[in-house]
Amino acid sequence: MASVVGGAFLSGFISIVINKSLREDAVNQVFGKKLGPGLVERLKISLLAAEAVLDDAEYKQLGDDRVRDWLNCLRDSVYDADDFLDAVHTKAATQKEVRSSKLSFFRNRHRKMVDNMEEVVARIEFLVKQKDDLGLQKSTKDNNLSSSSSSSWRETTCLMQGKIYGREDDQQALTKIIKDNSESQLSVIPIVGMGGVGKTTLAKWVYNFTEGFDDDKKVWVCISETFDVAEITKKTIEEITKTPCTLGSLNSLQNELKKNLSGKKFFIVLDDVWSEDADKWEQFITPFHYGAKGSTILLTTRNQEVASVVHTCPSYILNGLSEESCWLLFAANACFPVSNGNRKLEDVGRKIVKRCKGLPLAVETLGRLLRGKDDVKEWNAVLRSDIWEYSTKNSKIIPALLISYFQLPPYLKRCFVYCSLFPKDHRFEKNELVLLWMAEDLLRVPKRGESLEEVGSQCFEELASRLFFKKLQDNYKYIKDLASWLFFERSRFFSERFVMHDLLHDLAIFLAGDFYCKIEELGEQERKKVLTRHLSHLRGGSLDHPISKVFKSIVKSESLRTSLYVDDLLSKKSRATKLKYLRVLSFDKLDVLPDSIGELIHLRYLNLSQTDVKTLPESLCNLYNLQTLILYACYKLTMLPNDMHKLVNLRHLDLRGTSLEEMTRGISKLKHKPILDYFAVGKHEDNGIQELGGLPNLEGSFEIKKLENVVDARQARSARMLEKNHIDKLSLEWSSGSEMVSNIETERDILDDLQPHNGLKELRMKGYKGETFPVWVGDCSYNNMTSVTLASCKNCCMLPSLGQLPSLKYLSIKGLDQLRIIGEEFYNNDSGHHSSPIAPFPSLEELVFANMPCWEEWHVPHPEAFPRLRKLRIKECPTLKGDMLNAISLRMVSSLSDASEVRKLEIRGDHEERYDEMLYRDTLSIGGCESAVKSALNLLHHY
Repeated sequence: MASVVGGAFLSGFISIVINKSLREDAVNQVFGKKLGPGLVERLKISLLAAEAVLDDAEYKQLGDDRVRDWLNCLRDSVYDADDFLDAVHTKAATQKEVRSSKLSFFRNRHRKMVDNMEEVVARIEFLVKQKDDLGLQKSTKDNNLSSSSSSSWRETTCLMQGKIYGREDDQQALTKIIKDNSESQLSVIPIVGMGGVGKTTLAKWVYNFTEGFDDDKKVWVCISETFDVAEITKKTIEEITKTPCTLGSLNSLQNELKKNLSGKKFFIVLDDVWSEDADKWEQFITPFHYGAKGSTILLTTRNQEVASVVHTCPSYILNGLSEESCWLLFAANACFPVSNGNRKLEDVGRKIVKRCKGLPLAVETLGRLLRGKDDVKEWNAVLRSDIWEYSTKNSKIIPALLISYFQLPPYLKRCFVYCSLFPKDHRFEKNELVLLWMAEDLLRVPKRGESLEEVGSQCFEELASRLFFKKLQDNYKYIKDLASWLFFERSRFFSERFVMHDLLHDLAIFLAGDFYCKIEELGEQERKKVLTRHLSHLRGGSLDHPISKVFKSIVKSESLRTSLYVDDLLSKKSRATKLKYLRVLSFDKLDVLPDSIGELIHLRYLNLSQTDVKTLPESLCNLYNLQTLILYACYKLTMLPNDMHKLVNLRHLDLRGTSLEEMTRGISKLKHKPILDYFAVGKHEDNGIQELGGLPNLEGSFEIKKLENVVDARQARSARMLEKNHIDKLSLEWSSGSEMVSNIETERDILDDLQPHNGLKELRMKGYKGETFPVWVGDCSYNNMTSVTLASCKNCCMLPSLGQLPSLKYLSIKGLDQLRIIGEEFYNNDSGHHSSPIAPFPSLEELVFANMPCWEEWHVPHPEAFPRLRKLRIKECPTLKGDMLNAISLRMVSSLSDASEVRKLEIRGDHEERYDEMLYRDTLSIGGCESAVKSALNLLHHY
C-alpha cells in the first residue's frame, strides 16, 4: 500500500508544533548550548511556509508520487521538531530537580539534540524551497478535490438510474412519514447515512414515485459543501420556473421564491447538504413557510448535526444493504447471470460483496470493474486487492469517502487516522479513545474554561455525528451481580461501544501510510519501515516473529511514540533508553513492570489493565508527563508507589478491580486533581476518606472500599460526597471480617454523612455494619435511581424504604443474616407522615433475594405493588414461609399492569440459574429455591 499523508492532516500537526512556542534563551538555558542564529524563528517561518501549500499538496499527492514523498518527508521532519520541543518543555520543568553536580553532564548529554534540531530546521527549509518545483500553490477553493472543477461527478439529478435493490422497507417507511405529516404546514425530513450508502438513490425514488404534490412544484436541488443562501435560492427558483433567474439581491430572490411557492403543495429535495449553520438555514427556509399544508422538504446528509439543525421530523437513518441485496446489485453491475452463472465466479463474487459491508456504491464500483470478465483469476485479484489501489476515474467510492474526510477540520483528521492502529471491527469505547488522543496531542487547544477531556469528547461526538463511528446496538448483554466489583465491570461493559465501517477503516490505513504500523501485518520480506512512529499489535494475539526482528524492520525505532499491546517491548533492559519519545504504552500480558519504565520521560499514557503485576516500581513516579495510568483489574496489585504525588500531570487513575490495601498518600494534592474510579480508604490523614474532599473531578462510576477505616461521622462528612454531582454509579464497601463494632450508631452516622447527590443512578453497598439504614437510602428524591444492591450487611435487621424510588428497575438483596421480616417499612417512608400516591416499586422489573438464613415473613400490604415486575429470584432463604411466598407470587402476577401480555412463565430451580438472560415483555420469570419454584407452579392452577 502506498504511504499517503493527508496535507490538511499535516496542517493540524504543524499548528500543534507552532503553538509550542519557545524562546531561544530558554533552549540555551536548558541545554547549555547556544542555538544557531534565529533557529526557533526559522523553524516557525519554514513551517508556516509549508503549511500554506498543504491543501494543494493534499489533492495532488493522490496522483503524483513526488508530492506524496514530499509530504512524507515534511511530516517526518515535523515529528522530529515536535520531539525536540517536547524535550525542551520537559527538561525546563524538571531541571530544577537535577543536582548542580550533575548539571554539566546533563547538558553535555543533550547538546547533540540541539545539533539534530538545527539539521531538522535546515531540512524543512529545503523542503519549502522544493514546493515551487512541484507546482504547489497556496490553498484556494479551486485546487481542492471537493471543488466543482474536480468533482463534477457529485452533481446529482432526479433521474433514476437502473433498478434499486433492497430498499423496499426504506421506501415504505419514508412514504409513511410523508403521509403522516400531510397535515403539517411544512415537513423537513432528513435522510442520514455515510457516503456511498445510497441516500441520493433513495431520495430519487421518493421524488419520482411520491404522489399528492403539485406537479410543477416538485424540485431537485443539489447543494454540496457551499451553502450560499442566495445561490441556492436562485437555483430553486430556476428549477421551479425552468428559466434563468437574473435577480441579484437576496431580498428579491426570496420574494420571488415566496411568490412561486405561496399556496402550493410542493415537494423539494435538497441533496448532499453539509452546512451546520442554523442561522443560514433559518434564513433560507423562510419563503418555504408560505406553501400549502403538507409541503415537504426531503434532505440528504452525511452529518447528524446537519439533520438536528434542519429537521421538523425525526431523522431517517439509512443503513447498509443486506448481503443478498448487495449480491444482486453486484451481479447486475458485473453483467453476471444470477441464475445459471459460473459457480466459481459466484463464490468469489459473494466474497467480494461481503467485504463491502453493505455499502452499495462500493458494490457497484467493484461490480463494474469486473463487467464482462469471466476469468476467476481476475475476480480473485479484485478480492485480494485494496480498493484504494484504484484510480478515482475507475472508482466512485474512493472520492465519495475522501470527501467525508476532507470536510473534517485538521484535528479531527488526525483523530480519525489514529484509529488505523486498531483492527477491523474493533469496538471503540469513547473514553478510552479520548485518553489516547490526549496523550498523542491530537486534540485542538481547549477554549477558556474547557478541559482536554471535554474537547476529546466533543471530537468523538463530531466524528460519530459524521458517521465515522456507528453505535453498536447490542451492548447490554452481560452478567448482573456476579461478584462485588462486577457492579463496575457492568458499567464498563454497558458503556456505549462504536464500530467503524471497514471501508472507512481502510481509508484511515490508507491515509496513515507507513507512519502507523500493525505488527501482524509485517511480512517476512517486508521492506524497511523508515517512517513508523506508531506501533500496535492485535490484543490477545501472539507475535509470529521476535520483537528484535520487529525493531530491525523499523529503522527509527528510537522515535516510536506509540506501542499498543506489544508485550515484549521492554524485554531488554537497554531498550527503554532507546524509546525515549514513547508517549503511549499498553500491555496485554505482563508479570513485572521493569524499573526502566522511569526512563520513558515523555510517556503520557500507561495501560496495565488485566495484567499480573503485583507491584509498581518507584521509578514510575519519575514520569513527569504521565496523564493516564490504567490499572483496571490488576487483581494481584496490593499497593502503589510512595511518591505518586510527584506525578503532577496525572489526570486519570483507574484502580478498579485491584486489591489495594490503601491509597497512596497525598493524591488530592496533585495539580490536575485526577479523575478516579476507585478509592481504598487508608488510616492516615493524607490517604483517608478526607482526601476525597479535595477531589472535585470524580465522575461516572466510583467505588469506595475499606470504609471500616473511617473513624467517625466528621471524617465521612469531610469527603463531601453530596457535592460530587457527576458521579452516577456509587459503590460503598466495608471489608468482610468481624461484624462486631464498638458503636452501631456511629456506623449509621458515618453512612448518613456519605450521602451522595440525588442524581445518582446506581447504588451498591456491601458489608455495611449498622443495624438500620439512614433515611436517604431509598428517599423518593432519588428520581434517577435505577439499580440498588445491598450485600453482606450482616447486622441489618430492617430494610430501607426503597418502594418509593420512582425509577428503580433492579433490586438485589443478599446476605442480610439478621433480617426476619419484610414489612411496611420496605414500601413507604413514614418519616414524612404522609403516604405516597404512587404504587410501591412502580418501575421494578427484577427482584433478587439470596442467602438470608433468618428471613421468615414477607408482607405486601399494598395491592398495587410491583406493577412491572418481570423476574423474581429467591435463593438460599430456607426459613421463608411457603404460604406467604405463594401469596406473593400470585400478587406478583395479578398486579401486573400488562398481565394480559405475559405469554411465557419461566420457573427455574437454583441449579438452572443462567446469567445471560434478558427481560422480555411477554415473559415472567420466577425461580430459585424449592419453595419459590413450588409457589410458581401453584400459579398454574389459578391461570
